[in-house]
Amino acid sequence: MTKRTVTLIEGDGIGPEISEAVVKIFEAVGAPIVWERAEAGLAAIERTGNGVPPETLESIKRNGIAIKGPTTTPVGGGHKSVNVTIRKTLELYANVRLSRSMPAVETRFNNVDIFVVRENVEDTYAGIEHWQTPNVAQCLKLITRQGSESVIRYAFDQARTLGRKRVTCVHKANIHKITDGLFLDVFREVAADYPDLQSDDIIVDNCCMQLATRPDQFDVLVLPNLYGDIVSDLCAGIVGGLGVAPGGNIGKNCAVFEAVHGSAPDIAGKGIANPTAMLLSGVQMLQYMGLIEHANAIQQALAETLASGVRTRDLRGTASTMEFAEAICSRLTPIEAEATGVAQGATTPVPVQLSNNTEEWTLVGADVFVEHAHGLPPMPEQVGPFTLRLMSNRGTKVWPGPTPDILIIDHHRCRYVADGEVTRKDVLHLLSDITARGIVWCQVEMLNKVDGEARYSKAQGE
Repeated sequence: MTKRTVTLIEGDGIGPEISEAVVKIFEAVGAPIVWERAEAGLAAIERTGNGVPPETLESIKRNGIAIKGPTTTPVGGGHKSVNVTIRKTLELYANVRLSRSMPAVETRFNNVDIFVVRENVEDTYAGIEHWQTPNVAQCLKLITRQGSESVIRYAFDQARTLGRKRVTCVHKANIHKITDGLFLDVFREVAADYPDLQSDDIIVDNCCMQLATRPDQFDVLVLPNLYGDIVSDLCAGIVGGLGVAPGGNIGKNCAVFEAVHGSAPDIAGKGIANPTAMLLSGVQMLQYMGLIEHANAIQQALAETLASGVRTRDLRGTASTMEFAEAICSRLTPIEAEATGVAQGATTPVPVQLSNNTEEWTLVGADVFVEHAHGLPPMPEQVGPFTLRLMSNRGTKVWPGPTPDILIIDHHRCRYVADGEVTRKDVLHLLSDITARGIVWCQVEMLNKVDGEARYSKAQGE
């Protein structure tokens, strides 16, 4: 039997314990896998100073497939997220999570079967943040046409492959009209290529409310990164929590499957952690590898074990991690089957190229963000071809007209617009004039139009 080498990253906290349980179960079912162990997380930082050492990334690239336990990400400081680092470095553009009701796992709902596909690389998770003033921090939300098309097309391909009926785009295009608007526009364009599937869209806050009341109405959800992160955890909660939620990260050349819950350092080493999430992630991995019989056997043994009353403490049982694993193993018989390569649950993504956009963009102005601590800044109303049209504070118009009774902080957007087309040289002259007046500017954004249509947002109240 041909065996496939898979990178195994145990992770932090309870990671080594649940990894050991998964390895034991895979051995019991006869999965044709050779494990290549690699480091990531706190142990890797302590040993190498790097949360994801180069040799770990090379292992994943070489093998093309990996499974990992949970890793710790500090809040507000410290090292970057190991998960985000792996996803971005390997361009694992689609995060795939299945939320399905499980036997003997008591929840409010027993008929949930939702396939969540989350864009995995861009959005606010690009991690482009800056302090603009001592009181204002900024994070850039990047949505690209190509990144959106990659994940949306993957969602439709998976829906078709897995026999799903409907794909729903989750967004906030009513507020984020340009960024989420782009994601929604691309969704509608791609949906036209799949006439055999239903397609619709829903605003993310309404989606969350609907998930909490009637989750059975949803089939496949596709979302930008931030919403996907939140909604996928909500879906996990509906079916029993992160302890029973599998996850996978799919790229063009490799895939990484992972337990999506935290590293739970408070129970690490106690032998009471629930390995179900990592095990189900392993099931997804087996499906990706074409080992369908092995995957089905593990799923059946897991369901029978839960139904028999053998459960870990988080599921109101008394079994230890290894007792739970051994109960699953006792229901398994080694399967003799060849790996058939990528099969159900995995598709080869359609390459997405940069579009040959023939739109003619016209530069008409600039938003200049300035730091000024007391009241409105003394901005010039006319500089060369530019006229100061408005000033806003935290998105609300504060000039011209009466200053609204709002909290005004030391970061002001000053919109300068010309009557016709201008050049970047004109913008540089504008910035030089502002600087010469002793006004501190900290950021500038170009204002463009296409066929008279603005490619920028209005301020609230404009």
